[in-house]
Order: sequence, then structure tokens, then C-alpha cells
Amino acid sequence: MSLSSSADGAVNAGMSSAGPRSKQRVASSLLGGVIAAAFFLAPAFAAEAPTSFAPLVNEVAPAVVNVSTTQKVQGGPMMDFPFQGLPEDSPFRDFFKRFFNGPNGPMGQGGKGGGRTIEQHSLGSGFIIDPSGYVVTNNHVVGKATDIDVTLTSGKTYKAKLIGRDQRTDLALLKIKADESLPSVAWGESDKSQVGDWVLAVGNPFGLGGTVTAGIISARGRDLHEGPYDSFIQTDAAINRGNSGGPMFNMDGKVIGINSAIYSPNGGSVGIGFAVPSSIAMPVIAQLREHGAVERGWLGVQIQQVTPDMAESLGLKQPEGALVASLTKDSPAKNAGIRQGDVIVNFNGTDIKDLRDLTRAVADTRPGTQAPVTIWRDGHKTDIRVDIAKAPETNVAEEEEQPQPATPADETKVPSLGLTLGQLTSDARKELGLGTDVKGALVTDVDDSAPAAEQGIKPGDVIVKVGQEQVESPKDAAARIAKAKSANQKAVLVLVNRRGNELFVALPFVPA
Repeated sequence: MSLSSSADGAVNAGMSSAGPRSKQRVASSLLGGVIAAAFFLAPAFAAEAPTSFAPLVNEVAPAVVNVSTTQKVQGGPMMDFPFQGLPEDSPFRDFFKRFFNGPNGPMGQGGKGGGRTIEQHSLGSGFIIDPSGYVVTNNHVVGKATDIDVTLTSGKTYKAKLIGRDQRTDLALLKIKADESLPSVAWGESDKSQVGDWVLAVGNPFGLGGTVTAGIISARGRDLHEGPYDSFIQTDAAINRGNSGGPMFNMDGKVIGINSAIYSPNGGSVGIGFAVPSSIAMPVIAQLREHGAVERGWLGVQIQQVTPDMAESLGLKQPEGALVASLTKDSPAKNAGIRQGDVIVNFNGTDIKDLRDLTRAVADTRPGTQAPVTIWRDGHKTDIRVDIAKAPETNVAEEEEQPQPATPADETKVPSLGLTLGQLTSDARKELGLGTDVKGALVTDVDDSAPAAEQGIKPGDVIVKVGQEQVESPKDAAARIAKAKSANQKAVLVLVNRRGNELFVALPFVPA
């Protein structure tokens, strides 16, 4: 207030007795006063960068370690890396094959097995979370190592024992045995971090040893499409190869992330690095420490994201929730009465906005407990209680191209979707690998210009439901689709069986 008052007085005096030059000086004085007032009176929106990170580094760096691993591989199939990018008819391919896979080459005996044992080495980072010697790192740093060494900043190296690993979150826990209490760091709360906060990364890039970089949190909740648990912290602090498994610290010296990946077109840091948040890492590491493995809850459903077209077809106001595409036999969901086509909108008190919300909520539920589930069915919400089971170990098989089934003679045109439907004959079932329990209308042709083609519908798909109603034949499917169009729906929801896998697709109608 005093600065404003002084400025006002100077202006009044200048206007009554001073010339143009004086007025210019007075205006400058006024501007300076206003800037000064704004500086002193405006709230502080962000903490200033520290003049030095040295005190923080001195506090946390001793607990950051280098992790080196050795994996022994028996000479077998020829190594691919010398041949990548070379044409099949290139003379260099024959040269490399003879050199690497010949009787005296690194792979031995022409690469047909029985060759010498090859040792593969890798370097990464980690950090000690307990003075007794528990070390956190990335699962991909450990890999299938036969030997793991952990080196402290003091230069001491210890043999490490693998306590447990979790591939889904890319985390691993090691244990080293020392005769003394080891320096350690504590977990922080990543959920309280904000975009723009300062962070510090410490690790072992390119095997150079303890290296410190600083930056800010660039984004939160990044999905890299690596799995259902993707929710990375993105930072512009320089992270390179070898930083994997190292900690990301906040300005309180607490670990809020584990540096795990980078985006790089050239192999080096371009200011886009990613860390597993501590909110995900802490419970995983706790389970690895206690059990050596992670037990996750299991619901037993295949789910899909609810698109705007699907939401409109289902009567939902917003495209939220997880659509149940199929259920595993004798699964908790099946036994509780959840049905195909239900939309799970809340699980165990957590609102489900997208697929990852449900995946994480189920995984975080202890097996053997009962969880309340809210579903959207037939235009209204229904509450169900589910007994959560332990998630089984599953293997994901690669999708293979399959031959297309023969086109049946009896066909039905559905111009409103740009589809041609045929009978699901015994020959078609055989070619598609479908049992007699699968009923519906076989897609035999798709108009390339129709929205159905854009939604991925292709010959060989079987439409088994339109909306929530079972389809018995091509004419039955066409009639139900026509009924949805006459109800002025913008799209129709169909359940498609694609070589044994079922998924819902919202098909927009072809514009008139």
C-alpha cells in the first residue's frame, strides 16, 4: 500500500508543475513502483531452484549403486546382429556367417549348437532401501542373470542374491550382505508430486559410475503401451542407458520414481525419460521382500475401452468404464453373475474411467477378499459382490495370420453398415477354429469405404450379438441392425467373434 500511495503522490505532483521530460521520469517511477508492488505482493507459485544440488546429492548418492550382471549363453542359433539390414543376396552375409558361425567362430560349429559358452554382460543402477542391504532395480537390468554384482560409491563390490522380480512393473529386489550398516534412502509419495517440480536422477549411465542429473517433472501418468500398469512419471532430467533401475529423487531426498525407460531416436538422452512412480513400486517391492513374488487379484474378464459410439449405443452419458467382452469359465466374475456386455463403472470403491483403472484396482485387491462392483446393464446400474481370486500366470501368444474362410453362397447385404453377411457353415467353423457353440452371422465382405472397415471389421469375423441380443442368422442380424437404425441411433453395438476371441465394436451407420 505504501508503494502505491507514493506513486500516486508523485504523479499528482508531476502533472501540476513539471514539463514533458519530468512527466516521462514520473511515468517511469510509477511503472517501477507498480512492478515492485507486484513482485512483493504476488503469491509465490513455485519454489525457486536451489543455488546448488550438492547438499542433496551428498545426502542421497551413497545409497545409489551400480548393478552389473552376467548371463551365460550356450552357443546355438547364429547371432543375428551382423546380418541385420543386409540384403539376402549380399556377399557380406556369407562372409559374416562364415566368420561368426564357422567351426572356429564365436558361436562354434556353424551355429548349430554345441559351441562355446558366451557371457553377456549388462550394466544398470539401483538403490538401497534398507541398511541391511535390500537393493531395488529394474527387472530388465537383472534379466536372466547368472551372476549379479552390486558396487557402492565407496568402491566396495558385493555379490547380490535375487529376492524376487516382477515383469509386469519391471521391478526387481536384490539382497547384498555386508558387515556394516549400509547407507539407504526412503520412499516418497509420488502422488503428491506435480508437473514442474524439480527432480534429481542418480545412476550409472553408460557404465560411467555415479552420475547426477537434474530436471523437472514433465508429465505424469504417461502410458507407453507397454502393459496395463503403465503410469510413468516423465522427466527432462538426462536419463541414458545404464540409468535403468536408478532412483528419481524429489527435493526432500525421497525416492518418488525408478528410472526405467527413455524415448530416444538416437540412443542417447533427448530430454524424455520415464520412471515407475513410487506409488506403484512400493507395494510391489514390499511383496517381493515378503514373498519373493507378487500376488495380484483376479476378476477373470476380457475388457474393452468404452468409446463414444459405444456409450451412445449403451445409453451411457459419458464414454467411461470398462466393457466386459468375455469372461473366463469358473472365474470370480462369472460366478458372481457379471455378464458379457456389462460395463464395470466402479470397482471396490474406485470409479473406473478407463481400462487401466480397473486393471490396477483389481490387481491391488488382495486375493480372497470380497469386493463390491457396480455395473451398467440394460440402461441402469446394478451392484454385485465378487470374491477376488489370485491371478494365474498367463502366457501371451503371438497372433498368427489365418486363412480366410470360404464365402457361403447364401448372403445378406447390410448397406447401412457396408457389410455382407453369410451363414456360419461347418466348413467356415473348421477354417476359423470355431466350435458348434458359436452362433451368429459370418462377415464375408466389407465395403472399404464404410465406417465398419475403419473400425477393423474384416471377412472372417462372426457377429454373434447385436446390442445385447443373440444373433441366429444373417437375416436375424440384418433385422436387428435395421431396428437400431430406425431408432435413430448413430451407431450399433455388435459383439464380434474373431477366431475364438470376442470383442465389442460400435459400428457407425453409413450416412444417408
